[in-house]
Amino acid sequence: MTAVTLGPEGTYSHRATRAIDDDIVFRQSVTDIVAAVASGEFERGVIPIENSIEGSVTESLDAVAEYDIAVVREIVTPIRHALLAQDRDFETIASHSQALAQCRTYLEREHPDATLEAVASTAQGVEYAREDPTVAGIGHPDNAGNGLEVLAADIQDQTSNATRFFAVAPVAHRSTAGGKTSLVVYPNANYPGLLLELLKPFAERDINLSRVESRPSGERLGDYVFHIDIAGGLYEDRTQAALEELETLADKGWVRRLGSYDLEHVVD
Repeated sequence: MTAVTLGPEGTYSHRATRAIDDDIVFRQSVTDIVAAVASGEFERGVIPIENSIEGSVTESLDAVAEYDIAVVREIVTPIRHALLAQDRDFETIASHSQALAQCRTYLEREHPDATLEAVASTAQGVEYAREDPTVAGIGHPDNAGNGLEVLAADIQDQTSNATRFFAVAPVAHRSTAGGKTSLVVYPNANYPGLLLELLKPFAERDINLSRVESRPSGERLGDYVFHIDIAGGLYEDRTQAALEELETLADKGWVRRLGSYDLEHVVD
C-alpha cells in the first residue's frame, strides 16, 4: 500500500506516515493529497489536522470538507524543532509557517533581525539551508548532516508541542468502529441559536465534543461549515440517534460522517 503525504522527505508528515507504511510518495499541498486519495490514486494519505500550539491547519479542514473521503486513523507525533544551518552567519530562517509560529518566542529573542520566510514544508526549509549558507531551516534534528549543523535544539515555545494527523482513505474505507468520530456539518442556515441546536443532540446523550470549529463555506459571507469531533463511535446507538437528529436540523444542507477511528500511534 502506497501512502501520500507532504514532502519532501524529512517532514513531520513523513515521520507520521511511517506509522502507516514505508512506501511513501510526496505532494506539495494538503489539498493535492486529499484529492489524490479521494480519486482512488492512493489508498492512504496523511495530513496534519491540528497542532497543540497553533491550533487547526485550515487547509486540511477545507480539504476534508471539499472532498468526499474517509478518516481511518489518528496519529499524534511530538514536535521537536531544531535550528539547522551550515554556520551561524545566516540572514534568513525558512520553514513552514506553522513551525515559524511554534518557535516565535525563541526567534524573537535569539534572532530578531533574521528574515522569516514561510515555505511549503519544514523539509523544504532545511533543503534551502543545505543549499544556501545564508539560510537556516527549522525542522527535526534528524535532518542535520550533509553540511548542516544543529545550532539549537528544542526551540519550540512549548515542550508539549505535538501535532495531530489524520490518515485519510477513499470513502469506501469509512468505518463505524473506533472511539472517536469526525463530522463535517453544513447547515446552510444562519439564525440565533443555530450552533446550540446543532450541538444539543450530543449533550443530551452525554457525548463529549473534543473539537468544534467553523470555517467559511465559500458560498457567501457569514456562511459557515462546522467541523465536529466527538468521543463516540458510529457503531454506538447514542451516536446514531444524535446524528439522525443533527441531519434533521441541517436538512437544508448536509452532514458528512468522515468515519470512526482510534488513536493508534505516537511517533517519536
